Amino acid sequence: MDKIKRFVADFGLPRIIIALFLLSLFILAPVVGVSLSSSLSNTIARFGMNGIMVLAMVPMIQAGCGLNFGLPLGVIAGLLGATISIELGLVGAAGFGAAIGIALAFGAVFGYAYGKLLNRVKGDEMMIATYVGFSSITLMSIGWIVLPYKSPTMVRGFAGEGLRTTISVGSFWDKILSNFLAVRIGEEFVFPTGMILVFLATAALVWFFLHLRTGTAMTAVGSNPIYARASGIDVNRMRTTSVVISTMLGALGIIVYQQSFGFIQLYEGPFSMTFPAVAAILIGGASVNKATMANVFVGTFLFQGILTMTPSVINSVIKADMSEVIRVVISNGMILYALTRKTKVAK
Repeated sequence: MDKIKRFVADFGLPRIIIALFLLSLFILAPVVGVSLSSSLSNTIARFGMNGIMVLAMVPMIQAGCGLNFGLPLGVIAGLLGATISIELGLVGAAGFGAAIGIALAFGAVFGYAYGKLLNRVKGDEMMIATYVGFSSITLMSIGWIVLPYKSPTMVRGFAGEGLRTTISVGSFWDKILSNFLAVRIGEEFVFPTGMILVFLATAALVWFFLHLRTGTAMTAVGSNPIYARASGIDVNRMRTTSVVISTMLGALGIIVYQQSFGFIQLYEGPFSMTFPAVAAILIGGASVNKATMANVFVGTFLFQGILTMTPSVINSVIKADMSEVIRVVISNGMILYALTRKTKVAK
């Protein structure tokens, strides 16, 4: 009994409930006529698509900046990289590489300005980050109209000005990672090897960075800023570095997402990226003050598994669409749960 209680305390009761719920959906799927192999394939694909954006939460959490509700700033950097790559007419690996390179450059610039802002509002980072994310999306909604794009693939057909809401990457770099070394079993199961490898490699790089001198200093700032400052660590510099890395990861993450999804979603598209990423890492066991790679992997799989299995299984059972309701309850419920358990840190 003591071991069970210790396991529940370590893993967390909410995660156990969600994991059991997901397991029950997988068990129930064949009973209600839902293909288990197709559902598992979709869950793995969503895991790879969204993993890097969930990973983007880790640097800021470790540095004491809280959950990155300003993720849309990184997403916008990624959208700029993708659209500029298409504007230049680059295709295949060259186009995909150019999109990533341009996105990371914009992400570094945006992240630096974003980090400087958060250093001025210590203690209220998550609230300010939310406003930064929403306002940047609104500002870029104007930008997508006035920026001088000319590619017929992207501009609106009537006036030839302003970008479309949805842009296909089918003739440029659609599934360039997902199809690389992909493993196919039967007609329905596909394992996107290339995309998963990129996610794992990115996570390994972040883990390695956090164990270097700069990463250790960043974690020290998040754990105890007073001690870190007394040790000679530039607190503001470490916080800014964490925001830059987080924003660049967001830019990379949205491009990996786009190549699998097949489309670029502009204007209000970035609105749908922040809360799923925040909820996923919280479901994985992270808190406002601490996050690990295990939290990223577990949370992304559980959350994306719920989103994948709920519409097909639950809707087949009750004959009604409850997927959006369950998604909202889980997303916002986990965010609320985490915020009520924020631990105190010295300022």
